[in-house]
Amino acid sequence: MYQLARSLLFKLDAEVSHELSLDLLAAGSRLGLNKFLGGLPSTRPVDVMGLRFPNAVGLAAGLDKNADAFEALGALGFGFVEVGTVTPKGQAGNPKPRLFRLPEHEAIINRMGFNNKGVDHLVSRIKSHRYPGVLGVNIGKNLTTSVEDAAADYLACLESVIPYADYITANISSPNTPGLRSLQFGESLAQLIAPLVAARDRYEAEQGKRVPLAVKIAPDMTDDEIKMVADTLVAQGVDGIIATNTTLSRDAVVGHAFEKEAGGLSGAPVRDASTHVVKVLAEHLKDTLPIIGVGGISSGADAVEKLQAGARLVQIYSGFIYHGPELIKEAIASTDAYYRELDLGI
Repeated sequence: MYQLARSLLFKLDAEVSHELSLDLLAAGSRLGLNKFLGGLPSTRPVDVMGLRFPNAVGLAAGLDKNADAFEALGALGFGFVEVGTVTPKGQAGNPKPRLFRLPEHEAIINRMGFNNKGVDHLVSRIKSHRYPGVLGVNIGKNLTTSVEDAAADYLACLESVIPYADYITANISSPNTPGLRSLQFGESLAQLIAPLVAARDRYEAEQGKRVPLAVKIAPDMTDDEIKMVADTLVAQGVDGIIATNTTLSRDAVVGHAFEKEAGGLSGAPVRDASTHVVKVLAEHLKDTLPIIGVGGISSGADAVEKLQAGARLVQIYSGFIYHGPELIKEAIASTDAYYRELDLGI
């Protein structure tokens, strides 16, 4: 059924089909049809960042930027859904066209530019939700905010969503906002993260609830750079690392008609690079911080590969576009079996 739907949707412009799919899912949610989508399966839960995840498979940020359809998406079986990236003020993002499918490679190139309706809209969507899984919110800065002033945007978003999110992710690795990736390194990273950690701790002291803070990093770093970023995040006291965002590399799609399109490449071509980052992080951190692995998961085996490399959880995005709900079921079954074997010492 999904393959038929995909063939029809792929005849439309990529962004048009994306918005249409979300609109249909959101409409179904409003009509109370989520119960027919399956819901969360009974699997082995995974404890990460002080939270209990119903299963190890989540939806990555970027698909539901405005939290308009997350309950319907969650009803497909995801143990956690990450909405956003959201910015303090709504913004249109980059000029169209800005989203390109590469079906031959099961890949997507996007240069969306944090297009979203702003944090107030997102809060109105998540403040009284019924999704039983874990809800993450991915935050960023507005295009018009300088890199030097970025911390204020991240802090404004965090303070707005923290009463309603189960965890928060600082997105410092999108390639589509000029200068953003420079925030991943050295003093810039420390100065950005420090006020977010302080706000997290202040909220916990006042409300008695800890809302973990994760940071999403890029795949386009050397091993030494990955380790330096990890050391800074440990020193600053974050709760987890999401590895990775999209890549600027085009090595895997050389010769494709869209090879020269600017933006981040996601999907199968980024699988090995993201898994490598997970492995480097895991070997360096030695369980100091949990890792959420994302990038190029197109099968249950791909999901398990991320766990074997050192991730505790995984997220899916492009693979879901190409394979639909069956991939969710397969990834959940595979990761569940992996964890059950660990429990048995196999």
